[in-house]
Amino acid sequence: MKAMILAAGKGERMRPLTLTTPKPLVRAGGVPLIEYHLKALATAGFTEVVINHAWLGQQIESYLGDGSQYGMRIQYSPEGEPLETGGGIFRALPLLGDDAFLVVNGDIWTDYDFSVLHQPITGLAHLVLADNPAHHPKGDFSLIDGQVHDGQPETPTLTYSGIAVLHPQLFDGCTAGAFKLAPLLRNAMEHGQVTGEHLKGHWVDVGTHERLAEVETLIEARH
Repeated sequence: MKAMILAAGKGERMRPLTLTTPKPLVRAGGVPLIEYHLKALATAGFTEVVINHAWLGQQIESYLGDGSQYGMRIQYSPEGEPLETGGGIFRALPLLGDDAFLVVNGDIWTDYDFSVLHQPITGLAHLVLADNPAHHPKGDFSLIDGQVHDGQPETPTLTYSGIAVLHPQLFDGCTAGAFKLAPLLRNAMEHGQVTGEHLKGHWVDVGTHERLAEVETLIEARH
């Protein structure tokens, strides 16, 4: 199974750090965020990774190279203009092949074990859902008996962690350009095509300086 790391975000809320450094290269515990993913993916047995980028993307290519230092092969999908999550993945599909692939947001930090995602999925998507963080208390989706549903009233919700396995068929009918991933997922949920699991362990959406500090604390606690 191939993996894709989404690294095209601009990181507006992380300024001034992200004025000169692409968000996935922002360091936590002295290590760029994206490097935690690459090392975890390599440990989990992933050898082929696609990385999309836009803002200061050449820095990402220069730093990571061809991936050989991580024991993997990295291919890049540069975006001239931001394509959002759905459009960015769609553009990279020719590099990802015909089978389901893992996708992970480049700006999260987690100790999740990616190896559990190696098994085949039954539908079009399998989402890893996390407990709702303080900055997103309403959550995104409900997880009921292994199936993911759009957040229902009176049903506890969880937050999409930015980790998923997607099948290329999820993007059938899409055309090139900027579009979001969530509407495709919600459409697939209506047809019972999205499974999910509850993330156990640490997970931080590193969108602000405060959450970057939270990651630093978690990393220190592990050493």
